[in-house]
Amino acid sequence: MKMHGQKLDREIAKDTGIALPQVRLAITKLQGTKAVFSCNVINFDNGVAIEGILCRFSGYFPPAAPGRKPATPAAVA
Repeated sequence: MKMHGQKLDREIAKDTGIALPQVRLAITKLQGTKAVFSCNVINFDNGVAIEGILCRFSGYFPPAAPGRKPATPAAVA
C-alpha cells in the first residue's frame, strides 16, 4: 500500500495470500484504530459489478511523481 498509497481489498488478499474475509476483518479492526481510511467501491469488469473496499493509510501521502514541476509561489497582492 505504501507504494501506491491505496489498494483494494481483493488486491491486498491476492498479494498477501490471505483469504478475502480475513483481509476485510483486518481492515475493519484498523479502521477502529484510525490507522486506515476506507470506503466501499463498485468496479465493473465486463459489465459485472464487483463490490470491494478501497483502503488508504491514515496521514500517508505518496511521494510526488518524477518529472513533476514544483508548485508556483502564491501571488502577493
